[in-house]
Amino acid sequence: MTPHHLIFLPGASGSTEFWLPLIENLPKNITTQIIAYPTFGHEPADPDIHNFEQLQHYVLNKIDRPCILVAQSMGGIFAVAAALQKPELIQGVVLIATSGGIDLSQFKAVDWRQSYANEFLNYPDWFITTKMNYEPQLAQIQQKILLIWGDQDFISPVAVGKYLLCLLNQAELKVIHGGEHDLANRYAVEVSQYIQQYLDSLN
Repeated sequence: MTPHHLIFLPGASGSTEFWLPLIENLPKNITTQIIAYPTFGHEPADPDIHNFEQLQHYVLNKIDRPCILVAQSMGGIFAVAAALQKPELIQGVVLIATSGGIDLSQFKAVDWRQSYANEFLNYPDWFITTKMNYEPQLAQIQQKILLIWGDQDFISPVAVGKYLLCLLNQAELKVIHGGEHDLANRYAVEVSQYIQQYLDSLN
């Protein structure tokens, strides 16, 4: 059995360190890769990237081998795009506390954009202004999807995960009690267990 290759996609902060506790708790026979976003998370800028669409193109070009995507928050938009555009490479997707490319206004989610702009003063505003909407295409995704949410997440409430569960053909939702938006980092042990169970289900 070939070990799985997991590619991790950060949220809007671009923090690659966010994933380290989770990766440390995964089986050692799994290979991992974190895609860094130019200009975000202390990464140098790329002269060819000036908007969200170009950043998405950059991220998808980095996905060049069979893999399972693990995406946090806004990184879920890239994961959904990859599942739709590169189905031959995407063996599975784990979406954690993300929008998944749908409109969150109907879920009374806390608007994170202003606090994000205040915290990351030197970042581009691409994540804040993007209006990517993949909802009409979600039913086309054939991969098995694992959804992981926290019941104390007010940025992406559990209702978002339940909604995605209805839109996706093959999805399973796990809810972590006490989990907030950073649950993949703070509850790394529990999240890793859910991911291991998911990987076993793919074999």
